[in-house]
Amino acid sequence: MDNGVKLNLGEMESYIRLLSSDISKVSIVKKGEKEFASVGIAKTDWKAPKFTVTEDDKKIVLKSDSLTVDINKSPFGIKYLDKDGNVINEDAEQGVGYENGKPYVFKKTEKNEDFYGFGQKTTGLNHRGQKIGVWNRENLPEPISKYTFSSVPFFIGLKGDKAYGILFDNTYRSYYDMAAESDDYYYFWADGGKLTYYFINGPEMKDIVNRYTDLTGKMQMPPEWAMGFHQSAWGYHQKDIEQVAQTYRQKNIPIDGVMLDIEWMDDYKNFYFGEKFPDPDGMNKKLKDAGFHYTSIIDPAIRVPDPGQPEYIPYTEGTQKDLWVKNPDGTNYLGKVWPWGVPSKSVFPNFMKQETRDWWAKWHKPVFDKGADGIWNDMNEPANFSTVDYWTLPLDRIFETDNGEKVTHEEAHNVYAHTEAQATDQAFKTNKPNVRPFILTRASFTGTQRYATATWTGDNWSRWEMLRISIFQDANVGLTGMAMVGNDIGGFAKKPYEGVVATPELFARWVQVGAFYPFSRDHYNNDGKSPMETDAAQSLKWGRQEPWQFGKEVEDISRKYISMRYELMPYLYNAFKDAHEKGNLIFQPLVYQFQQDQKTHDIQDQFMFGQSLMMAPIVYQGATSRDVYLPAGADWVDYWTGQEYKGGQTIHKDADLGTLPIYVKQDSIIPRREVQQHSGEKKLTNLILDSYVKDSASYSFYEDDAKTEDYTRGEFNITDFSVDQKGNHIEFSQNKQTQNYASDIQSYTLKLHNATAPKKVEAANDKYAEAASLDELGKAANGYFFDSAEKVLYVKIPVNESHKVKIFN
Repeated sequence: MDNGVKLNLGEMESYIRLLSSDISKVSIVKKGEKEFASVGIAKTDWKAPKFTVTEDDKKIVLKSDSLTVDINKSPFGIKYLDKDGNVINEDAEQGVGYENGKPYVFKKTEKNEDFYGFGQKTTGLNHRGQKIGVWNRENLPEPISKYTFSSVPFFIGLKGDKAYGILFDNTYRSYYDMAAESDDYYYFWADGGKLTYYFINGPEMKDIVNRYTDLTGKMQMPPEWAMGFHQSAWGYHQKDIEQVAQTYRQKNIPIDGVMLDIEWMDDYKNFYFGEKFPDPDGMNKKLKDAGFHYTSIIDPAIRVPDPGQPEYIPYTEGTQKDLWVKNPDGTNYLGKVWPWGVPSKSVFPNFMKQETRDWWAKWHKPVFDKGADGIWNDMNEPANFSTVDYWTLPLDRIFETDNGEKVTHEEAHNVYAHTEAQATDQAFKTNKPNVRPFILTRASFTGTQRYATATWTGDNWSRWEMLRISIFQDANVGLTGMAMVGNDIGGFAKKPYEGVVATPELFARWVQVGAFYPFSRDHYNNDGKSPMETDAAQSLKWGRQEPWQFGKEVEDISRKYISMRYELMPYLYNAFKDAHEKGNLIFQPLVYQFQQDQKTHDIQDQFMFGQSLMMAPIVYQGATSRDVYLPAGADWVDYWTGQEYKGGQTIHKDADLGTLPIYVKQDSIIPRREVQQHSGEKKLTNLILDSYVKDSASYSFYEDDAKTEDYTRGEFNITDFSVDQKGNHIEFSQNKQTQNYASDIQSYTLKLHNATAPKKVEAANDKYAEAASLDELGKAANGYFFDSAEKVLYVKIPVNESHKVKIFN
């Protein structure tokens, strides 16, 4: 083995490999069996790193430049050490192996060790002391559940201030006791499959996620419109979609997307419009003329026509091609998805076969031809309306792979959504070449981020508790590789007679947070009924949930924060570029950036939006203030007042219903733009560089066409900005690192906070003139304006300014 060692363990043998200087793979299999890699693994062709091997009677040691793998021969066990010889992680005395065919691993832990990840768990940010299950499932009847719509068998351990990651690459239902049983160890096991796990060395959490996504795949760059705001409801008919879109424009609340839930289909049959959308071409024209993109829901289950119904060609074709999941006797498995209350049956595509994925991709053409820009994969755990099978397929149902191997649903369940996302991504590549995909998935597995653009946390409830949960759910989803994550703003599900509805206060506080979810959508349940045809407030007691339904105050609050998202689109777009390139989180728990500050390890009601903005939302009913922790390692500025604070302290912040407490990390540059009502409405001609500078700040600004795959062929710009305090002056400079895209930017407006009136502003021999107002500055080629009331200095700089701009105090 050129990248590790193989050990004889009697009936078993172990392979311990160094895939890179920081990633180790451990496999224990029966003699003669091949090592395992699930469909979640994207990269298998690793170039062996430089490392040494030493061996004696008791152990074998593999040593790279940053990781030591110390292997004890008998009893078998592994200890990982960093380059300084500190133990990062080691097997506990219970060891590793199989019990009754089930793989297990025990690890030692210390009392200062915390655990994060696993996807959209509802039990908290830090999982220490928790028992976790990885099994994608409809979380009925209540939203606080051991199992959720999407789970990932990956977690990050943080021991003190040093992090590591472990991916248990097993597709069966798996379980994790994260020091719940004992403070001295944690362990994980699965119901079947092989013992395979990857160990990833940090020491920074961001390094872990970067390497994890090297292994499992980086997310694709989404189109800019998908980063905007979206509106949806289960119940919208064509008339509702058109009315809602028109109202958003009339009320000047920015929005890019509307979503078509299952009511768009012809009697719940995928790929065909039904009578509730009588003129899809007309709808598409109205939406496109108003700057909207629409996303169509597609459920994996294919409905079997009821007796007397006309032929459903996808069902006929799939049956002829033998593409369905099977019963153990080889017949097609018949389950049920939609509609409720009708004894209809459904078949389920076997996405583990390439032939099925090809067929699925082909059938998206009529959907795209009618104008859909995105695809929403729902019900893909997979869901099946069978309580005896816990809302999924029976575990003994059969999937056949391309090589003829038969796999049970017990093994295939957790990767069903992953393989469907692969097929949907193929639909874009086949039918919309060079157009960036937008694929929203409810369920996912390790590596799904390389196919599906986004995920959301499924059918949440209109409860304050669910608003609170959304923050740590999205943080943990991000830590498992899916950076574009969100929650239904205002809550989806209702229980009106128990007070579980979106009140004006709840919606206002939720839209403040939701405006900064990486995937931002208001989605609600109207029981499949058209909101225009039913008085939901009377017949269902649920109420509509568009922002203007809650009165003028909440409408204004919604407009304020959604507009802020659109102002921050250059900042958000660059955060997505970092997620695409490095796996970086957009929605970050504080511990992600500030793991050296122990006080951040359990904070789950604050988050970083990108690298520089910290949100501390109000998440309790009736509250108009809260305590805010400002992490050590940075100084902070109150976004609304400009007041400056040292990090490492807790402050108290008053926040009326219209205020989301926001803090800016000092020494930051935040690129912004004028508000648009939708992406692409106005060209970006003036880039605002919102700068909070005490010493020095820098920003590498990325730009491309925001819609095609041309960026993968080098068509993009990167410009490095820096702002530095230099004794008696502040210095601005730019470095056009890469310029392969025809940008519309003509100027920059450097916006300096907590500034003083300058004595002069110049670039070499060119003296910038003082403008009398911001409007006057906007008309000038260059110049400056000082707002003495706000203590903000605006300096307008031509994009082709080749000299450093100096601002003298």
